Amino acid sequence: MTTLIRALAAAAAATVLATGALAQGAGNAGNPPVFFPIKDEPAPKLIVDAPLPGPLARGAVLIPYRTENFRILPLFGEAASNVSPRVGHLHVTVDDAPWRWADTGGGTNTIVVVGLPPGLHKVKLELASPEHKVFTGETVTFTVPEADSHKH
Repeated sequence: MTTLIRALAAAAAATVLATGALAQGAGNAGNPPVFFPIKDEPAPKLIVDAPLPGPLARGAVLIPYRTENFRILPLFGEAASNVSPRVGHLHVTVDDAPWRWADTGGGTNTIVVVGLPPGLHKVKLELASPEHKVFTGETVTFTVPEADSHKH
């Protein structure tokens, strides 16, 4: 029985080692890494649309945006600043507030702000590096209608 257990253990160990070696070889040859060092990459672009009119009429501000030469991901620090395609996050500031929040992705490419009082407002969106260096930004101005016109 001991010989059988040793033989099975040896076979299992050989299988694990062979699988690991094949996986490493396949990953290096046919599957290059997702990120590469930045060379002469084009500047990041931010394209921001006006808030969607339907939700805005109900008091909800939905601002669609998209990026070019830039991916919004939850990566931070110096090492993340040196990969391509370029990565970072979005700084969002409402009405020149002294504070802002960061959008680190999620796939919706829409900023949502609710609860603003009726009147004129602005939202500034900025593309920022993993170390918070701002590449570019856009400001959207809009009017939230009076509360009695909101239909919930």
